[in-house]
Amino acid sequence: MKYPLLRNILLFILIIFYLFAGANHFINPSFYLPIIPPYFFDWANEVNILSGVAEILLALLLIPKSTRSKAGVGIIIMLLAFIPSHIYFIQKGEFMIGSVLFNPLKSSIRLFIGQPLLILWAYWASKSQLKIIGF
Repeated sequence: MKYPLLRNILLFILIIFYLFAGANHFINPSFYLPIIPPYFFDWANEVNILSGVAEILLALLLIPKSTRSKAGVGIIIMLLAFIPSHIYFIQKGEFMIGSVLFNPLKSSIRLFIGQPLLILWAYWASKSQLKIIGF
């Protein structure tokens, strides 16, 4: 396998990233609720909780080698499922979430550059041979 150390480092960071991102859905739901598209408004809290649970679960499934590639596929599917939210970002125009200003340019960069990079990261890192705590 090419670049095993880099792949293992990126896998470890990916696990931490999704653990924190998932936990943040519960710690700071006010950040996520405004970016849930309007057709989910009746279910915004449930969508937020489901997203947080999915991110935490998929991060944990990245740890054992036996579930790592399935977790990578799950993260990719989840990221694809988040695309409507990114399109909604663009449609919303300029808006604030907390102290962060979003505008169509930033939102487009998130969708057309950020999402593909996250997908590639999940794909590449989930192929790692990292051994964590005997897994």
